[in-house]
Amino acid sequence: MDEQSQIRHDKLLSMQAAGNDPFSQTKWDKTHHSSQIIDGVSGEVSIAGRIVQQRIMGKASFVHILDEFGKAQVYVAGEAVGNYEAFCDWDLGDIIGVKGTVFKTKTGEVSVRASEVVLLSKCLSPIPDKHYGLKDPEIRYRERHLDMISNPEVREIFKTRIRAISAIREFFDAREYLEVETPVLQTIPGGTTAKPFLTHHNTLDMPMYLRIAVELFHKRLLVGGFERIYEIGRCFRNEGISHKHNPEFTMLEYYQTWADRAKMVEVLRELIQHVVQKTKGTLNLEYQGTSLDFSGKWKRMSMIEAVREVTGLDFTKLDEKSALSEVKKLKLPLPRTITWGTLLFTCFDELVEKTLIQPTFIYHFPVELAPLVKKCSHDPRLADMSELFINGMEMANTYTEINDPIDQRARFIAQMAEREKGDDEAMLMDEEFLSALTIGMPPTGGQGLGVDRLVMLLTNTHSIRETLLFPTMRPK
Repeated sequence: MDEQSQIRHDKLLSMQAAGNDPFSQTKWDKTHHSSQIIDGVSGEVSIAGRIVQQRIMGKASFVHILDEFGKAQVYVAGEAVGNYEAFCDWDLGDIIGVKGTVFKTKTGEVSVRASEVVLLSKCLSPIPDKHYGLKDPEIRYRERHLDMISNPEVREIFKTRIRAISAIREFFDAREYLEVETPVLQTIPGGTTAKPFLTHHNTLDMPMYLRIAVELFHKRLLVGGFERIYEIGRCFRNEGISHKHNPEFTMLEYYQTWADRAKMVEVLRELIQHVVQKTKGTLNLEYQGTSLDFSGKWKRMSMIEAVREVTGLDFTKLDEKSALSEVKKLKLPLPRTITWGTLLFTCFDELVEKTLIQPTFIYHFPVELAPLVKKCSHDPRLADMSELFINGMEMANTYTEINDPIDQRARFIAQMAEREKGDDEAMLMDEEFLSALTIGMPPTGGQGLGVDRLVMLLTNTHSIRETLLFPTMRPK
């Protein structure tokens, strides 16, 4: 234990020996919070919070206490409270209750003149210095409680996140979507191509996986008769960590029968516009020095058009051999499996994606990348799939879903062949899902949105870790 912590522990022992155990307090009748004090509420108040600043000045002192809504100044005079000497020995970080009257100091600062001060909880470890704060990201993410005390603006990020999720629910509930819950533990991880986390169920003595997506269970619900459903939930992918990726993340997925990709693109645009307007009060955001305009209909381009615009290559005029030659000329990394479609995507991924700053829908992806999506009628090499990009970052996927069980089985077989070649992100065969499809699923449109990335935009944060209360960290 460090010296300062030892001093605090010794103070606690002295208090307890004197019959003044601060941890014996069970409640405090709080009538107001700090922002109400700052806004000039009058009369008697009862507030509570953490001491974050102290000015002990003999017969009278000032402290600032921090609660969820900000800081309030408290004036404590020795003749007004019966425990002034004890109060002067309290530490930064201690949690106190204050009763008193709102007034203005000679300098015009709204404060509370204390008539009673009570120690509600003792802080036994020093909190970060208010002048220097807590800046080290490693400590901030690992000890989020200290981060929120030292950097109150961090709490606003998470309040924005909470408001955004509330706005998502508001949007779907108003359109008669049903919110559903599907298994996190799955016997077969499906719904996308990603490497899952593996665990083991002891009673059943069988391997299980944390879900990588919710899609296949949602489609089984559509077979059962639901027509509009959505889910906001945690998904898990055993992949790298970066400013855009965390192994545990929040995904929104929603599905609508009698709809296709084009319809769901409009739902997605309206959803994001609703969330942005609701949380920020405007459709124009500043993100990392870039102005983003969320109004209007948003730009739409096919992947072939986007690649042609940036590189000059027209994949409608290239076969696999000539496409490979062009990709080599551009000195781009070659995909694991070389096909016309994977070469098209390589050009897009390496050269185009980073140029898509304003909200842009890219549609008609190579079918190899979309094993759960219907093929385009005009070109079976392409799938009727869209992705939304904002500030060069993928935000969401939108699909016309496969409802043909024979086609879907063939796609799973192709995925299994990729697994045998060494692709551990390729999908597994899901016989239960295929069995459900044989009962018949209506024409359906679906969509998946990364909630954490949307919150990054709403809060102007560069790293996804800033949007997660407790991002994944290596233990000390």
